[in-house]
This record gives sequence, C-alpha cells and structure tokens, in this order.
Amino acid sequence: MKRIVRGSILHFVADPATASAGAAWRYWDDGALIVEDGKVARVTDHMALQPADMAAAAIDDYTGKVIMPGFVDAHIHYAQVDVIASYGTQLLDWLERYTFPAERKFADPAHAAAIAEFFLDELLRNGTTTAAVFPTVHKASVDAFFAAAQKRKLRMLAGKVMMDRNCPDFVRDDVESAEADNRELIARWHNKDRLTYTLTPRFAPTSTPAQLALTAQLMREFPDLHMQTHLAENRDEIRWVRELFPDAAGYYDVYAKIGLTGARSLFAHCVHMSDAEFALMAAAGDSIAFCPTSNLFVGSGLFDLKRARAAGVRVGMGTDVGGGTSYSMLRTLAEAYKVLQLNGINLDPMRAFHLATLGGADALGVAEKIGNFAAGKEADFVVLDLAATPVLARRTSIAGTLEERLFALMTLGDDRSVFATHILGEPAYRRDAA
Repeated sequence: MKRIVRGSILHFVADPATASAGAAWRYWDDGALIVEDGKVARVTDHMALQPADMAAAAIDDYTGKVIMPGFVDAHIHYAQVDVIASYGTQLLDWLERYTFPAERKFADPAHAAAIAEFFLDELLRNGTTTAAVFPTVHKASVDAFFAAAQKRKLRMLAGKVMMDRNCPDFVRDDVESAEADNRELIARWHNKDRLTYTLTPRFAPTSTPAQLALTAQLMREFPDLHMQTHLAENRDEIRWVRELFPDAAGYYDVYAKIGLTGARSLFAHCVHMSDAEFALMAAAGDSIAFCPTSNLFVGSGLFDLKRARAAGVRVGMGTDVGGGTSYSMLRTLAEAYKVLQLNGINLDPMRAFHLATLGGADALGVAEKIGNFAAGKEADFVVLDLAATPVLARRTSIAGTLEERLFALMTLGDDRSVFATHILGEPAYRRDAA
C-alpha cells in the first residue's frame, strides 16, 4: 500500500541544542511524505512528485497543516487514568491516598481492558504514537495494555510493575512471583509486532535489593529488554532512599551498584540530581524522562534540562498521567517552557519539538525505528492544525517565521490542535471523524 501525504512537513535529524544552525531539521512548506507498506519511502516537495509516484497511491491532503513524526511520551502510567486531577498531596502521600487504590482494580482483566482502550484512544487523540508505559503489578494489566496496543499496531514499551515492600498487600508481589510473571509476559509479548517488554521496578523504596537484583539479572539474560523506573523525584523520597539504602552513595548509586543503568535504562523525573550523578548517567548511557506537569502538580521541583544535557544525558518528554495534568504533548511542552524559565533557561520551539519526537525516540532507545522521516522508518505521524482555536489562529496568522508559529502552537495548543494521527501511514484518528 502506498500513501502520499501532503502538507507542511517538519522533522529533525539532530538535536537543535548541539547541531549547527539550520542543520538539525528539515522543512518543506508544501511537502509530500511518501509511505510504502507502512514505512517512509521519502519526503520531497509536492511539486516534485512524478506520475509514477502518484500511481495507485492513496492521497491524504493536509494542505495548510503541519505534519511531524508522532509524539513520543517517555513516561506515563496507564493505570492512573482515574487518578488525574486528584487534590492536594505530594508524592508519597499521593501514592498511598490515590494511586495504590486505583491500581488495585487492575487485578480485574475487564477493568484493565476498558482502561487500556480509553488510554490508547486518548494518546492517539493527542498525537502520541509511542510511549513508555507503567501498568500495575498485575499480569492482567500488562496483557490488557499490550493486547490493545497490538490491535492498534502501535510501537509501545511496557512491563509489569514490581513492588515487594512498602506498599499495600493488594499491589505487592515478591521476588519469586515477579520472576515468574516477568518470564511469562516476556515470552508472550516481547518483540511481538511493535511491542517491547520493559522491566519496571516502580522505584527503589518499593523494591527490596533482592527484587532489584532480579531485574538486573533479567536484563543480563535478555539483552534487548528495556528498564524503566523513577529517580530523585521528591526530597522526602530521597531521604527515604537514604534510610533504606545506607550503604549507597546516593539515590542513583542504588541503581548503579545493582546493575540497572545503561543504554536501555530510563529514569523518570531526576529533579534533584547532582552534577556528579548527571555525569555518571551520561557515562552509563542512561536516559531521563522530563515530566514538567507532574513535577509542578505534585510539588516535586524543577528539572534542570541545561545541566542534564550539558552532561550528555539523553532526555525525552513525559506526561506522567495521572501525576501529570494532561495527555497532550503540546500542553507538556508549554509547561516545560515555564519550568525552564524559572531555572533561567529558554526552551526554543525547535528544541522542544525535537524533545517530543526524535529526542524522545532516542531516550527510549527506539530511534532506529521511529522519531523522524528518514527513509525506512515506521511512518507514525501527527497532523497539527495551527488554526484549531480562534486565539491560536490569530496568533499564528501574524507570525513571521516557522519558529514563531511553532512556539505559538506549543504555548496555545492542546488536543484540539491535533487534526489527525497516522500509524504506519494509516489514519488512526481524525478530528473531523471523531
């Protein structure tokens, strides 16, 4: 199947923060994205198309709209769909009061399946095509999520949450059950279609050293598995880790000593980190998920993107729903801009959209598959409407440059700005058909 998708096309080939001026992205004001069998064949000017290009091709004409690679969410909890907008607590109390009771319900396969359907539809409605996802401790939650993702042909990373201490019994496992469950789920889902199994110890306080060691053992045994967890989100959490792991040099050292760092390791938040820890992360090849709406809403603090990137750590953007406040990557970029302003840093729009696309794919270790429109990559993309609301339409109509239009989009845009989302070239969501 061949598709030709017309519109203003933007993608990134390097990080605008480090590449020379103008070398980080490619832009076609009236472009044509040619997709064959679900993969990018090439991008060209629409006027350069030849009759042979058009032969037997389905045509999607998005003239006047901006086409980008699908957004990549580096950290999100699908089991917290019903926790979003829960009032009045910080991290540790928030887990006890809202999160664990909500996650208890995922022992029921029917509940897990219903939430997975809603969750993935919401991601597509917001232009997100790939995410690193936390289910719950229950196998049913993983099965439901991967089944729903596979049905939609999505590239997704997820795995059973592990917690064998400091949590209620109804969301607790143990080392033996965690090993058995993970092995079963790996066999069932890892590398099936576009799915990547990701080992998921929730965070150091809820896993014993033995369970963390099991995670490291599985990573060694299955060298293409990924790992995700939380790190240095909240000051009380950091003090708690110091009490639980008195022999560690710091929070990051807990994971490093046990063998959970490296190119397949993704750490959410990393708000309270030293320069030395960032340097160690860079040397190990770790990645960070920057979750601004969550860090503000749960009162965790302000992530320092400048220090992380200066050290050489890969960074992607995460919504973190339900601690975060929106599934929209556009809303998340707007909050990232504000967080960084408070740290004396300006987040320009090109760098922001790189973080949400190719940067996110790199942070998740899947940049060879997605993240831009390089020939041969999977053709997941989002179509963005710069006139989706009266305010956005007025602001973009007087913008003098592409960068100015994109900054208005990331500041004023939200789910209404997503006109369509395509998976492997095929429409998976259209606003005018919803």
